[in-house]
Amino acid sequence: MKQVYFTAGPAEMYPTFEKHLLTAVEQQLGSISHRSQKFRSIYQFTVEQLRTLMNIPDTHGIFFTGSASEVWERVVQNCVEHESFHLVNGSFSKKFYEYSASLRKYAHKQEKPFGEGFDYAEVEVPEYAELICVTHNETSSGVQMREPDIHKLKRSNLKKLIAVDMVSSAPYPELDFGVVDTAFFSVQKAFGLPAGLGVWIANEKCLAKAERLQKYEDATIGAHNSLPMLWKNFKNYETPATPNVIGIYLLGKVAEDLNKIGAETVRKQTEEKYKLLNKYIETSRAFSPSVAEERHRSRTVVVANTRIPSPEVIAQVKQANMIVGSGYGPFKESQIRIANFPAVSFEQVEALIGELKKLEN
Repeated sequence: MKQVYFTAGPAEMYPTFEKHLLTAVEQQLGSISHRSQKFRSIYQFTVEQLRTLMNIPDTHGIFFTGSASEVWERVVQNCVEHESFHLVNGSFSKKFYEYSASLRKYAHKQEKPFGEGFDYAEVEVPEYAELICVTHNETSSGVQMREPDIHKLKRSNLKKLIAVDMVSSAPYPELDFGVVDTAFFSVQKAFGLPAGLGVWIANEKCLAKAERLQKYEDATIGAHNSLPMLWKNFKNYETPATPNVIGIYLLGKVAEDLNKIGAETVRKQTEEKYKLLNKYIETSRAFSPSVAEERHRSRTVVVANTRIPSPEVIAQVKQANMIVGSGYGPFKESQIRIANFPAVSFEQVEALIGELKKLEN
């Protein structure tokens, strides 16, 4: 029997993935040139579908990288001359901060314990920080920062750029790209596709900053996938180097499928599944919410504390052909992570809860 993956990435494949993959193979898309008209059409189609799905305006370019982790480096190199500022409350937001420090920037951070979230009113942005780095959804801890708080943070710091890591939540969050300067995600999570493709969204303010830094003798914006080079090629729907053509094609087709459902419906379904999981975890004798404040709980990666070792929980549900993730890092044995992505249905979530209830006996 086929297993259902509730893991936070790589995750369950989107239901139409196999059909689109077969088409890609039949069309030999793995062999076409990234300078061909066929590829340009694929790139353009994917961009159009993402613009519709995520309400991304024409002021923002959409670029493809090897991973979202790569974008941490690209954003810092291209948008920071001296100082960045990071909200840190989990392992991945911490890595974003560490990338900036490793690039010899003066990286400020405002840090909270693992599992705690940020509200706009408590954030103190350093005066000279050029870039505010926010993680919408912390994959490791299951914490979200609400979109209105992100928007307020930018509006109160208009002279600074803001970058939003939406790796494990896109396309769920309803970001206002009239406010957000740059954001990024990877496809192996909520888009239900194989790993190997990062998506970087950036506006012309980011491009202008990179072009200015490019002129300074003591600054570098990187030799690979610099923003000016990506943007130059993007104008023709091309890439500087050979990209993951099949990955780009699959992303466009799954985005099209999601558009047929409608972004609002996708969000509504995500909320309904989250409420079902959250209600169970709040009332369960075997689990408890790992994030104390409900407003800070992720809608796409639900994390629960376990009263028995998490390997036992994972083994129990695996017997029913369901795969859930362990906690992250030091919480590997005491937490589970349940991905609530579009590829997983309401009925599958109900079935998972049924298996988890067996651990209460």
